[in-house]
Amino acid sequence: MKIKNSRCKLLFTLPLIIAGILAVDSAALAAKPPVMEQGIQFGDLQNGRVMVWSRSSRASRMMVEYALNDQFTDSKIVRGPYALPGTDFTAKQELTGLPLGKDVFVKVWFEDLTNARTKSQPVLGHFHTISAKENIHFVWGGDTAGQGFGINLAFGGMKIYEAMRQVKPQFFLHSGDNIYADGPIPESKTVENGLIWTNIVTPEVSKVAETQAEFRGRYKYNLLDTNVRAFNAEVPQIWQWDDHEVVNNWSDSKDLSGDARYTVKDVPLLVARAATAFQEFSAQRPNNAQEPGRVYRKISYGPLMDMFVIDMRSYRGPNTNNLQTEESAETAFLGAEQMAWLEKSLKTSTAVWKVIAADMPIGLNISDDFVNNPPQRWEAIANGNHGPALGRELEMARLLGGIKANNVKNVVWLTADVHYAAAHYYDPTKAASNNFNGFWEFIAGPLNAGSFGPNSADGTFGPQVVFTKTPPAGQSNWSPYAGLQFFGDVNIDKTTKAMTVDLKDINGDSVYSKTLAAE
Repeated sequence: MKIKNSRCKLLFTLPLIIAGILAVDSAALAAKPPVMEQGIQFGDLQNGRVMVWSRSSRASRMMVEYALNDQFTDSKIVRGPYALPGTDFTAKQELTGLPLGKDVFVKVWFEDLTNARTKSQPVLGHFHTISAKENIHFVWGGDTAGQGFGINLAFGGMKIYEAMRQVKPQFFLHSGDNIYADGPIPESKTVENGLIWTNIVTPEVSKVAETQAEFRGRYKYNLLDTNVRAFNAEVPQIWQWDDHEVVNNWSDSKDLSGDARYTVKDVPLLVARAATAFQEFSAQRPNNAQEPGRVYRKISYGPLMDMFVIDMRSYRGPNTNNLQTEESAETAFLGAEQMAWLEKSLKTSTAVWKVIAADMPIGLNISDDFVNNPPQRWEAIANGNHGPALGRELEMARLLGGIKANNVKNVVWLTADVHYAAAHYYDPTKAASNNFNGFWEFIAGPLNAGSFGPNSADGTFGPQVVFTKTPPAGQSNWSPYAGLQFFGDVNIDKTTKAMTVDLKDINGDSVYSKTLAAE
């Protein structure tokens, strides 16, 4: 009987004990406000609209206050979305109806979901909306934290982001490889000239990313850098993606069966986890319910420029020898729907400049085969064959031919991917497939990653290599110590309509400049 009574007392008092523990935990939680360790970020600025992104340390609600002065007089407060575990406590809110040509000051905080409603310390930022009466000024680059080059505090962190912030751009285009999910970041590594590169290391970056937490951890790692957070709080961003957000050179032919680093061998599963993390941590404006994860989009900046952000990764066929004589699902690179969208959008654009933001160059030979020569698989558009268009080049030939047939003027391509700075002019008079108007392609990067190059050029579309800056011949994978980190700086003059493109190094010094007159 005593045993039974003891059991009865225990059963009676256990819920009270649990309730007491929960009450204590709840009280402790309420006393400790949420924390915004990753700062804030702005995205997809256009036509008086912008996305505001941040992340809380726990379940809470995002709050955004904005005004046209740093005293926040006559401000507006927007009750944003909930930050919950399902999105790793990330949240983003769109601000609309912003006046053009104005500095906008923003304050973001999170309010927790306890009855106490404790608030995080706010994080402040600001940006400038662009009016039709202003010049356009932006920067671009790609390839962040690759080849094991992470945050080196002794070096000053990812200081090319500070160099970009110092030129005071209106916005920034990240041309892909925002993270290197397939590249572990070690505590230290020996680099050129026997120097030692040291890194901050977190568990999520110490191995290849496979779990959802590891993909998310890659983005959180970059946001540990004070230069990146300061840049994000002032410069709205346009993100696109490439391969390293998932795994090197991924396509439908990617095979991880022989890669011992991966326990997850299913590439579609890795793509799903990577795409989810990419959408959670970018300030990209969601597309629509039809294709919410779509990356390709047009962002307009008044009469001077439309930017066409394309996706060269999601719709491609498998990487092959790229020598097919007819277009098919196997030779797709942008894919039918994206091609139709791009052709129509370029044709109907009334902006002076049409900038195509690509995540890979058109005419550089980029291999996906490190055993055979010539390669049996190509990673990009070119195939090492200098003759008329074959394989994926057929799709590009059709796009370039359509631009000519539709009399679309002032098309410029911006990209990254190859980890060096370059300027190419595609000359139809020197091309094997020549049904196009001549155009320029500029390459920037890397942004805190290994430096390589140069890649050989494929003559199909007549690329003339006007400028390159790379490590010395025979050298590769140089660290940021070497200074061969590059970003692009674009200025469009509202009066003359001329576009000036500068390629700048880690110190913000121009290494090449080209001014293009508008037709």
